[in-house]
Amino acid sequence: MATWQVLEPCQEVGEMMSATMQTTPIIAIAGNPNSGKTALFNAMTGARQHVANWPGVTVEKKEGTLIKDGRSAQVVDLPGTYAFSSRAIDETIARDFILWEEPDVVINVVDATNLERNLYLTVQLLEMGAPLVLALNMMDEAEDLGLAIDVSKLSETLGIPVVPTAAVWGKGVDELIAAAFTRAGKPRAQDFRIDYGPVAEDGIARLARILTPEFCRGRSSRWVAIKLLEQDPAILKELESSANMTAVKSELDQALTAIRDAAGQEPADLITEKRYDLAASIAKSVGAEPELPRSSHAIDRIALHPWLAYPIFLAIIWAIFQVTFTVSEPLTEAAGSLIERLGSTIGNFLAGAGVPDLIIGLLVDGILGGVGAVLEFAPPIFMLFLMISLLEDVGYMARAALLSDRLMRAIGLHGKAFIPMILGFGCNVTGILATRTLDSRRDRLITILVNPLMSCAARLPVYVLFATAFFTSHRGLVVFSLYFLGVVLALIAAKVLSLFLEEGEAASFVLELPPYRLPRLSGVAIQTWERGKEFIHRAGTIILTAVVVVWALSNLPPGTGPDSPNSLVGRIGGLLAPILRPAGFGTWQAGAALIFGGIAKELIVGTLAVLYGTGEAGLIEAIRANWTPLSAYAFLVMSLVYIPCAATIAAIRTETGSRKWTAVTVAYTLLLGWTLAVIVYQGGRLLGFS
Repeated sequence: MATWQVLEPCQEVGEMMSATMQTTPIIAIAGNPNSGKTALFNAMTGARQHVANWPGVTVEKKEGTLIKDGRSAQVVDLPGTYAFSSRAIDETIARDFILWEEPDVVINVVDATNLERNLYLTVQLLEMGAPLVLALNMMDEAEDLGLAIDVSKLSETLGIPVVPTAAVWGKGVDELIAAAFTRAGKPRAQDFRIDYGPVAEDGIARLARILTPEFCRGRSSRWVAIKLLEQDPAILKELESSANMTAVKSELDQALTAIRDAAGQEPADLITEKRYDLAASIAKSVGAEPELPRSSHAIDRIALHPWLAYPIFLAIIWAIFQVTFTVSEPLTEAAGSLIERLGSTIGNFLAGAGVPDLIIGLLVDGILGGVGAVLEFAPPIFMLFLMISLLEDVGYMARAALLSDRLMRAIGLHGKAFIPMILGFGCNVTGILATRTLDSRRDRLITILVNPLMSCAARLPVYVLFATAFFTSHRGLVVFSLYFLGVVLALIAAKVLSLFLEEGEAASFVLELPPYRLPRLSGVAIQTWERGKEFIHRAGTIILTAVVVVWALSNLPPGTGPDSPNSLVGRIGGLLAPILRPAGFGTWQAGAALIFGGIAKELIVGTLAVLYGTGEAGLIEAIRANWTPLSAYAFLVMSLVYIPCAATIAAIRTETGSRKWTAVTVAYTLLLGWTLAVIVYQGGRLLGFS
């Protein structure tokens, strides 16, 4: 049962908070993934938000300013988490922020359609002594399911304010903000308690009595004792420098042994079980937990069918690429025409103004030509992100993750490794950073090393360029084949690596299956823009700088030009040409494009546009004149696999903390890319392709 009690001697955090109430309160938003945290954060802060990194780590941090009725607050959107008990860094960040930064209010966002599962995090927050206001979110969906939740009883049972919301529609947000401001003025005066049984409670009490205030550091001594019984790595590490470490360890060993003997299970499992029991009891007392709607069950009978699920998944991905190119083609053509007319207009204007040809060449052929050749392919990139966002909003991506579990385990990885790999389709750096959610260091390492094989959005302009030049009628199929090849190669590489790395502790794969929903166009639009704007940003920074360098190298030494193999860039590319000849594209232009593509994959297109002297206009014709369909496809395979971009290499170095593994990744992808390109070209010639 849940009870309340006065704080213990070293639980002075509430008094500390009340003594110095900040002028601008800090509001933290915590909750499960897919509970509506982001929608609530956007509703509360509007455009007054920014994204940075948490101090000391590269995990994204969202902060914003709330202004309402003349009052303001700083709002921090904590990483989504199901619990505070794993070794995943996102859970550690969320927990440490609540403990050490001492926000004035923690808004716990709870999915009303999955009350029992969400309340598991709530009871942990209450045990920590967090100053909670509960946002009972997605109440519109709960009502559609015929679910009646007794909000008043839930508030009384938990002892905290509970506000019904539908954040995506803005319903209840004003009431929630008012409750948060009211809660911010009150001290943390009581401690939420779960009864873990007589043996565990005896061990908790004994440990709490000998924990020093210096070790507790403002945290509840009961909470610290429970974390010791759970064998929490961070707390155990702190214990190593405690003044009475020996006494605490002795008491801890006795408590662990007593619980194991009495309960027949690990103390951590007992504690987890009791929390779930309490969450289930509360959920049942205030309203029955719904199952997925019948329509979702009906769809899942097909979408998750043992034999049909995987063909359906592949068909959906293939359809995404078909729709992407069919719908975006007019926009791509319009963008190309606009950039071409802009270049012509600027060139004529500058020539008429007497600007030297060298400057005109830099601005028109170098900057506008190189960057424009990349920006021309913005429409299909945004369309691809739009389709992926639709799948997420509908609820299918969660099913895709579930389908991957069996496949992931077959190659020696945890099913959750699928998530960073899928994120790699947007950006390999994002996928690599997402491996922090994996509990096993072995799984993290393998997933990091194979993530560069997942085809990121930066490669898409290269695919579109060559597919449009040679495979116009089958562009969707060609691009799909490259994405599929990347996935297959990643799975094979993961299996090989798993054979050489010691297998970690097995862990279960827990994943929420949300009901199928109609997509919310505003949310889809925001997600699409958030993912696509990075492409525009890169075009205006990294790619702009690099194409200027390419143009300069292509015009040096004086007297040479972009089409001259005697230019500096021609000589650099010429060093690779003999090595690339067995793959069918042994030209200095291809060599130079691959070298600069190592900085950013989009630069392959920008470099070719500069070196062929065509800018974005006529680039496709130049490609057709200098390549064959077979050599083009071999080049696409090479572009897919060979070395990661500079940002990805830096992320691998940071996340692995190892120069060795970073070098291994660069070496194996480079060798694999060249080998596959040679196999495609030489094998294609043997089969009679040209």
